[in-house]
Amino acid sequence: MSDTNLVARYNYDAFVPEKFEPWMNFDASPPLGQRAPDFPLWNLDGDETRLSAVWARHVYTIVEFGSFT
Repeated sequence: MSDTNLVARYNYDAFVPEKFEPWMNFDASPPLGQRAPDFPLWNLDGDETRLSAVWARHVYTIVEFGSFT
């Protein structure tokens, strides 16, 4: 899914399968218990950290992407 209208497609106007199913890619997710790839994260103040820094401070980490309505 790479195109210039990516943000507009992500912020769909109705929660219907044809709009949210293209974003569902659970098969590409790491299995439970396997470490996810490291990547940068930003807090609400705009400060950058890394997922590996979060792992170093916590035994368990849950990362949620997107929104649940």
